[in-house]
Amino acid sequence: MNTAQTSALLIRGGTVVNADRSFRADVLCQDGQIVAVGEGLQAPAGATVVDAGGQYVMPGGIDPHTHMQLPFMGTVTRDDFFSGTAAALAGGTTSIIDFVIPDPQQPLLDAYKTWRGWAEKSCADYGFHVAITWWGDSVHADMGTLVREEGVNSFKHFMAYKNAIMCDDETLVNSFRRALELGAMPTVHAENGELVFLLQQEMKNQGITGPEGHPLSRPPAVEAEAAQRAIAIADVLNVPIYVVHVSCAESAEAIARARAKGQRVYGEVLAGHLVVDDSVYRHPSYEVAAAHVMSPPFREKSHQQALWRGLQAGHLHTTATDHCTFCAEQKAIGKADFSKIPNGTGGVEERLAVLWDEGVNSGRLTPSEFVAVTSANAAKLFNLYPRKGCVAAGADADLVVWDPSATKTLSVKTQHSLGDYNIFEGKTVTGVPSHTISQGRLVYVQGDLRVERGSGRYLKRPPFGPTFDALGRKAALAKPTAVTR
Repeated sequence: MNTAQTSALLIRGGTVVNADRSFRADVLCQDGQIVAVGEGLQAPAGATVVDAGGQYVMPGGIDPHTHMQLPFMGTVTRDDFFSGTAAALAGGTTSIIDFVIPDPQQPLLDAYKTWRGWAEKSCADYGFHVAITWWGDSVHADMGTLVREEGVNSFKHFMAYKNAIMCDDETLVNSFRRALELGAMPTVHAENGELVFLLQQEMKNQGITGPEGHPLSRPPAVEAEAAQRAIAIADVLNVPIYVVHVSCAESAEAIARARAKGQRVYGEVLAGHLVVDDSVYRHPSYEVAAAHVMSPPFREKSHQQALWRGLQAGHLHTTATDHCTFCAEQKAIGKADFSKIPNGTGGVEERLAVLWDEGVNSGRLTPSEFVAVTSANAAKLFNLYPRKGCVAAGADADLVVWDPSATKTLSVKTQHSLGDYNIFEGKTVTGVPSHTISQGRLVYVQGDLRVERGSGRYLKRPPFGPTFDALGRKAALAKPTAVTR
């Protein structure tokens, strides 16, 4: 890893956009940090100068949901931590939070050490959520070690994937309570795994074996039930909860209802669910239809409006990709049985451009709201703020210079991901990164990707605060930094 960061970088003449405001300013970076933000800054001797005239200068994107080098459903994703983070940087995303997913009965720390080893090749900064796939005394102990020593402050719970990594309610309750004690955030993949398993069998008994069976076996009600159940458990235990990849109106409404009653519930939506609909599963080509198999599946188009409304209203807080790339050969594993198709799609490179084009250009989001849902809110919710998620003196020099007038047609032919399909194939977007800066270094310049293997840093994320006072009485969990819009 190259730790030498002695050169200065001045971004001159742009409009700085943070989640709370935008203003004209230069940005001076030195030794991997932002050292000054203001008008008329002078470049030190030998500094690199980027002309950002007519462009926006924003905090680099944070993708809080990726799966690089993931062993899943009998195969391993095409993108490892190097190729995946390189693709992220090309799209203006400078940090990811990936997932450690232990096998059932595997010690959490053993799995965590494996993922940390895989991630050493990253060229962007990274952190980890750790999945709870079983429960026992060692899990209880390992959660404490992960929070206190390793900087993990979030734990993932899969409510789907029966006979594999699915959590039952007992595990959810035990893990949520332990997270409360530690000042960590439980997160959930909300789908009722028992119902999914039953519906998969019913689809196949009816002779439906192709990719069209995937959404039929995972209808919105299956997601909504699990989301409501997880929210209810969190409410009883008084612990905040973060629902990943909210894909349907019913789940978004469940989150909104809970928040209206004062519960701390946070929602994430994927760029794909905002723009891709379930017609893809009826494509005559198996390869195309299978390429879109992910969970939860893409929904009927009317759900997209509900998700956009959720972002606008502040009931949904972050945007992610669930970047999990499998190639056509891997997807072919399930050609005779849709339930065996490896679940996952890409998007870590395209997320910001798609959200700008569909969000800001359409008037659904302001530029500051765009920064909130692509960077600042994730930084706040997972305790990386203000190191990440804002353009301010003292923050990491992780930035994207955004050209709002430049256009690009998204395609597998030009993507940096190793996946062999792009779910946004052929979509022309207006608004793309011209420069990406990671740790104060230019890593993407007008189409030229300049990444260095192993230059990414592991991000320790502190817990949200003590949950027991000096007398041992249970105290309320310090809530995450307020997410503002």
